[in-house]
Amino acid sequence: MANYAIVTDLNRCVGCLACMVSCKVVNNVPIGSYWNKVLRIGPFLKEGATATNDVDMYYLPVQCQHCEDPECVKVCPTGASQKMPDGTVQVDKSKCIGCQFCAMSCPYNVRYLNEEERVVEKCTLCEQITAQGGLPQCVIQCGGRARFFGDLDNGIESFEAPAVGYDIDCSYDNLYTGNRVTLKELVEEYGEADVHHLPDVGNGPHFGYILRNRDWKGEE
Repeated sequence: MANYAIVTDLNRCVGCLACMVSCKVVNNVPIGSYWNKVLRIGPFLKEGATATNDVDMYYLPVQCQHCEDPECVKVCPTGASQKMPDGTVQVDKSKCIGCQFCAMSCPYNVRYLNEEERVVEKCTLCEQITAQGGLPQCVIQCGGRARFFGDLDNGIESFEAPAVGYDIDCSYDNLYTGNRVTLKELVEEYGEADVHHLPDVGNGPHFGYILRNRDWKGEE
């Protein structure tokens, strides 16, 4: 049993969109659909700003939150949307009838109808990789080393990303299964108040976001 999730340090995110692009490539996501999308939050006036150009902004990656009690699973009439033992939410395409009830019920608008196959798709947390001990593609390709993958049952400080440095073996295989660095080892100090989640409407989103010294706008 596990509760797999991703935590993103938004102070490290540079908005390069590598997570979004790599997700589309590795999962063959159709044009017009995004399993992972990066939103620009702001610019907005800083607290206590004295000039109109005294602004702040940051980037917010949004994808399926692999919720604790997902609304999409509740409304699926065929059982195609399922909560798995590893904590992820997956879609069984053989059972999906393309009704899109799940997409309409998702609080984060991160499910899409594959028009060609007539089934709903979304982020799988790269189960084809993580089941073999690897990291999700969006974590591997993160240019700012802002994204970390792990098991919530072990605490977010244990979440991992590929290690960085000129002395690190960055071969393709090692990016998937070796040379790891933990969130605790890499990110700057943060407090409990710096850890945020997207709005919870009773579904219990699993993904976390670390944001220091800036106004969290995720509830909006």
